[in-house]
Parts: sequence; structure tokens; C-alpha cells
Amino acid sequence: MRFIFLYIVLFITIPVCSQSEQLAKNYMQQGAYEKALSVYQKLYKRSPNRINYLLGLVESHQQLEQFDEAEEILRERIEQNPNNSQLKVELGHHYELQGNSETAKMYYDKAIKSFSNGNSNQAFSLAQTFERYSLLDEAVLIYEKGMIANPGSNFNLQLAKIYGEQGKLEKMFNSYLSQLKVKPNYKSLIQRNFSQYITDDPLNEANIIFRKLLIKKLQQHPDIIYNEMLSWLFVQQKEFKKAFIQEKAIYKRKDKGLDGIISLARIAIGEKDIKSATQILDYILETPTATDDMKLTAHKVILKAKTELSTKKEYKAINEQYNLVFDTYGKSRETIGLQIDYAHFLAFNQDRKKEAIDFLKRLLDKEKLSRFQSSRAKMKIADVFVLDQKFNQALIYYTQVQNALKNNFLAQDARFKVAKTSYYKGDFAWAQTQLDVLKSSTSQLIANDAMELSLIISDNSLEDSTQTALKIFAKGDLLAFQNKNVEAIAKYEEIITNHRGEKIEDEAFLRQAKLYEKEGQYEKAKVNYLKIIEFYKEDILVDDAYFWLAELYVNVLNEPEKAKELYEKLIFNHADSIYFVRARKKYRTLRGDAIN
Repeated sequence: MRFIFLYIVLFITIPVCSQSEQLAKNYMQQGAYEKALSVYQKLYKRSPNRINYLLGLVESHQQLEQFDEAEEILRERIEQNPNNSQLKVELGHHYELQGNSETAKMYYDKAIKSFSNGNSNQAFSLAQTFERYSLLDEAVLIYEKGMIANPGSNFNLQLAKIYGEQGKLEKMFNSYLSQLKVKPNYKSLIQRNFSQYITDDPLNEANIIFRKLLIKKLQQHPDIIYNEMLSWLFVQQKEFKKAFIQEKAIYKRKDKGLDGIISLARIAIGEKDIKSATQILDYILETPTATDDMKLTAHKVILKAKTELSTKKEYKAINEQYNLVFDTYGKSRETIGLQIDYAHFLAFNQDRKKEAIDFLKRLLDKEKLSRFQSSRAKMKIADVFVLDQKFNQALIYYTQVQNALKNNFLAQDARFKVAKTSYYKGDFAWAQTQLDVLKSSTSQLIANDAMELSLIISDNSLEDSTQTALKIFAKGDLLAFQNKNVEAIAKYEEIITNHRGEKIEDEAFLRQAKLYEKEGQYEKAKVNYLKIIEFYKEDILVDDAYFWLAELYVNVLNEPEKAKELYEKLIFNHADSIYFVRARKKYRTLRGDAIN
């Protein structure tokens, strides 16, 4: 019975104390220190052994400049616990607040001296106390002593963070690498931390220090993790051939296939370095141990990239390359992905739409494809029908994919394409219905695209019930989808000329600017971005204009100072922008920052 009574008391008391402590913290944040003091006094009286109540009480007195009372509480507790190093740091900080740095240092030294062979928890608590008061050298000393005294303890991440704050880059990188050796699954987290210091400039101080450290470690203690980090560094610097050397070394030492090399080729393609990507993929094609599947993937990646970046005079050579691969591997289930890409090449690059559809229909009729394979082929047939403005036929195929693969990513993509097709044909109500469903899509990319298109439709339907400008805009988007850039630019110009001041005007400026860039008309693109910034500075597209104009200045127009100014405006005025992280990194690079 007594046990039950104690349990009930604890059950009631713990939540009450927790609520009171939160109340005291709120008072402290609001600057209501007398109210905080009153709550902490009650909490401390009830539970004098709780360190957080003690520290809250001391801080309340300090904020009220009741230093004698705060000191008395600390000294009394130190007398009771003479080996408690954390309390000595608190007393040292107490003197620091009063400008007595000499006495403060004496207590900091006492805290360090009294910590000898404490356990990992004691080391962590003491170092954290030093960190809380920005005593970083002392915190480092405790972490290091803690790791020596307890070889099983690991404070590499804490040390790396402090070294970074101190600007000790080599020590920071070294601590992160030590953590990586112990916990390889931390690789993504550590690479994110590296990204605060590493830029795409090989001459950046942090890049040089990191590269030299990795090479030194490889020479002294060869470990595959250092090859992986070197490859990652070279990718950040867009030096894909150097990254390729590391990836080959990893492949030869690690029995995990050629996936890393394929991934590197994809990244190189994303940066439009087709020459490096071709060299990387040729290595796979020449590797005796590479499977047919891997070689087909290599062919698929490089042919798709060449198709996307090709000009008309290169179409014949690309067509021949596709047919050479088909001669080698056949047109079967095993080459389904390559065949779908080839159909895309026929329709979208060579305007051979009927031939592309017939090719894909034969594939569906001839082969026993899985649901996913047949759905991918049907998606491409539907895409070609949209290209040919046969919208109803396209909708039939997209709907078939939706029904065949319910709740799958491909089904969500098909639903979005249903909405987009309905939008192209001017059926805005049905498009909006589909988009409303997709706003909560599990795919963030589809959800964002759905939200963007939904806003375009809703904003411009409310303003103009006839949807005249919206219909012209949708026609421009269709022309852009059809790669008819000149005609699309002209459609957007209709809106700019005839629907001046309407909500859709800034969207037309932005769409037109991106097409001007594709067509190499960079000055015209610049003018459009500047118009958005000047006339639509309060609208949602201004951050897009800042970012893309900055990119234009730095990558094409060779005006880095203007780019820096725009990145800065985006960072300080649009912290919620999707471009914020990229803009911040590029701004730091242009400013010449070596560290965060």
C-alpha cells in the first residue's frame, strides 16, 4: 500500500515540477527574473539535488545582480561536493560576470585539475559547461583528456565542431575523419559539415588543407575511406577525371561493383561535362568483369546525355549508336529502358512522332513486360501524344498507368501529367482537381510542381474569369514542352504586351527569360529578370529572379560583383527561398570565405 502511495505522489509531482521549470525558463526568456527566481526557489527547495534547478536559481540571482546570494549557493554546494568540477566552472563564470577574470581563471584551472580519470559522462558534462561559456580551449582539453582516460569514449564530433569555430581547419578535418573511421555510417552527416567549408574552388584554403590531409593519410595508412573522401572533394571541385581515379581505386579494392563509377558519370553529365562522363563510362564498357546489365546502363546514361545536349547535325551519329547497341544486346525486355529512350529521341529530337509511337506499341505487343515496364512505355507513348497535341489519347494512356500502379511514384507522376495535359488543352478545372490531390504527394518534387501549377491556375482564374491570359500562357508552356522555343517566347510576349499589369505577367517574364537563356540571348534574359526585380519585388517570383540573374552574371556575363550583390539580397531578404542554401554557398565562394 505504501509503495502505491509513493507511486501516486511521484506520478503527480514529476509533471508539476516539469511544468514549473518550463514556466521559470519562460520567465527568464522574457526578462522577468524576479518571477523566475521565485519559481526556481520553490523547485530547489523541493529537489535540492537537481543540478538544473540549482543553475536556474544561480542564474536568476546573477541576472538580478544579487551576486552574493548566487556565490553563497555555489560555495555551499562545492563544500558538499568538492570533486564536482562542473560547479567550479560555474563559480569561475560567476566571477567572470563581475569582471574578475583572474579569480575566474583560477577556478577554471581548478576544474580542469580536479578532472583526472572521470568517466565519459563526466567529461562530456564538464566540456559542455566550458562550451556554454565559450571557453573553447578548456572544452577541447577536457574532451581530449576524456578520450585518453577512457579509450572507448568518442568526442570526435564535438572536437571537430570546436576546431571549426576556432578556424583550426586541419584539426577539424582530422577529427571528422577519425569519427568516420569509427562510424562509417556518419559519412553523409560529415560530408554535410564539410560542405560548410569546402567550395568548388580548388584554391580555397579549406580545399587545399583537406586534400593534403587526405593524401598524407593515404600514404601513411591506406584506407578506402580516404579514397572516398578524395573522390567527394574532387566532385565538389567539378574535377571529375580526378574523382574517376579515386573511384577506380575504390572499385579495385572494394567488392561492391561499378555503381560508384556510374554515379560519378551521372554527376558529370549533370554538370554538362560529357567528355569526362564518356571517359568514365567507356571504362565500364571495357571492364571484363562488368555485367551486361552494367554495360547497358553505361550505354543508356551516355546516349541519353548526348541526346539532351545534341544538335541536329549529331542526330545521325546518335541514331547509329543506338542501333549498334540494339545489334549487340537486342530489342528485348533487357533493353526496355534503352528502347524507351530511343523512342523519346525519335519523337522529341527528330520530330518522328508516329514512328516513335509505332515503335513503342510494337514493344508492348511483342514482349511480355512487367507492369512497371509496360507502364513506362505507356507513359512515353502519352508524352509523345501530348507532343503531337493529341491530348485525349494521351490522357487514356496516363490513366492506364495510374490504374496499373496505384500509390506508386509512377502513378503520381502520371496523375501530374494528366493535370498538365488538361492544363495544356485549356481544361483548367479538371487540372486543378488533379493538382489538389497531388499537393500532398509523397514525392516532394511532384508536390512542389503541383503547388506551382495550381497557384498559376487559381491566381489567374480569379483575376480573369474568361482566363484569356491563362490560355495564352498554357499555349506558351506547351510550345516550350515541344522544344519550339522561339514560338513559345512569342506567346509569352503576347501576355507581356496585351495583359500588362495582370498577375500572370511576372510568370511570363520568368518563363521567357529561361527560354532566352536556352537560345543564347543572354542580354534579353537579363532584362526580364531585372523587370521582375523592379516591378514585382513583393511577389513570390522575385527570389527566382535574384537567383537566376546572379547565375547569369557569374556563369555567362562575367560580372561576379553583381552576382554577389544579388546572392546577398536573396540571403538576407528571402531566407525561406528554395534557393537559399545554394545562394549562400555561392555567395561565400565569391566573397572568398575559407570557413563558415
